[in-house]
Amino acid sequence: MSAANIAPAGLDTEGSRRLMQDDPAPARPGRDALRDAALSALVAAGLFLPMVGLVTHERENGQGLLLQWRPVPVAVLVALVFLGRLALRLWQGNRPARVYRSNRAFAEALTRSGRFVAPLLLLIALTMPFYADRRWIDLGTLILIYVMLGWGLNIVVGLAGLLDLGYVAFYAVGAYSFALFSTRFGLGFWECLPIAGALAGLWGILLGFPVLRLRGDYLAIVTLAFGEIIRVVILNWTSLTNGPNGILDIPRPTLFGLKFTAGGGSGTFAGFFGLQYSLTQRVAFLYYIILGLALLTNWVSLRLRRVPLGRAWEALREDEIACRVLGINVTVTKLTAFAIGATFGGFAGAFFATRNAFISPESFTFIESAIVLLIVVLGGLGSQLGVALAAIVAIGGADLLQPLATYRMLIFGLVLVTVMVLRPRGLVSGRTPSVVLGKRREIAAELVAEGRG
Repeated sequence: MSAANIAPAGLDTEGSRRLMQDDPAPARPGRDALRDAALSALVAAGLFLPMVGLVTHERENGQGLLLQWRPVPVAVLVALVFLGRLALRLWQGNRPARVYRSNRAFAEALTRSGRFVAPLLLLIALTMPFYADRRWIDLGTLILIYVMLGWGLNIVVGLAGLLDLGYVAFYAVGAYSFALFSTRFGLGFWECLPIAGALAGLWGILLGFPVLRLRGDYLAIVTLAFGEIIRVVILNWTSLTNGPNGILDIPRPTLFGLKFTAGGGSGTFAGFFGLQYSLTQRVAFLYYIILGLALLTNWVSLRLRRVPLGRAWEALREDEIACRVLGINVTVTKLTAFAIGATFGGFAGAFFATRNAFISPESFTFIESAIVLLIVVLGGLGSQLGVALAAIVAIGGADLLQPLATYRMLIFGLVLVTVMVLRPRGLVSGRTPSVVLGKRREIAAELVAEGRG
């Protein structure tokens, strides 16, 4: 019987012959790479034509503007996009088949090196105020704030697999909770800190209830809207938050009642210990507070991964349907992830308020959520060490590029693109399973992405 006689309805002879022979179409990596590069160049031309190709100049007589066309810069940029995309596609297509084994070896090497890198980073963090000047201590404090935010968001995104674009809302709730309770009721930092965390966790639960059935892009849109709602409420509820003017004179934290103020006296840190007052004392004290809060966040996150709740988060990230089949309460699992992640965001917000002594709605825009999410993704989903390294690169690198302010965003974008091309799953893409049978081994990013880890 011929192939045409047994071909299903709607399938031509050529298609049936290909199915019978089980011979796939020949691969044409060169042609596909050229087509993709041409499409990229076409998109680049559409973007660069109005932005780079057209420039306005003032006329010599001062009467209006003159539109000038610059084809050469546009042609150069489009050619660079074409050649870069072509080289990238050819490099990706010619990668050896043993790339998986090399990625796994790289992940295991990172795990082994992490045993030395993490203690080294901790030692540097603990001793920084003893040898660094005030500028570097301030930069370290800022980096630790984002490390703490990254570890808090890592619970929601990295462990539970819930895409949250409105994490800045919990950051804002914690900051304004501390600011309002301290300025209106006279409470100190250590009294308001648990209150700020509890209120942020409560808002995390309130966010979790409406989005229990949402996943992926829909969940991201709702969380993004939640963050904007919180910002708009803070901006317009002037009787409570003082609106766009913000809240001033937020009290600083004390050390067992000792204030870090000038003038000496028995109620100050310098006067109690008989030291000469220096502004570095307060800066170092704030640094150690956020270092302690960040280490607490890390410790809690690592411990939670080893208990049934943390394993339920990882199972939810891999396959929600399988979680329901196994009897895991998905509702409780999602709500706890939102609540615990939001609590740590509230702690970070309270510290941000007391460090600056002033907060306003401009400090809690969407770009803050984007930066924290970028740190989590760049470091590697679920990786504590990766988040810390990504925060150092992102926040510290942005500060070091201040002299190149004109080109800072361009350099930063090129670095991110390079990292995403070379390490698409993040700097530390593998992970170690919480429960193993036999020898504990690092799981490469490919298996984690496919849900087989």
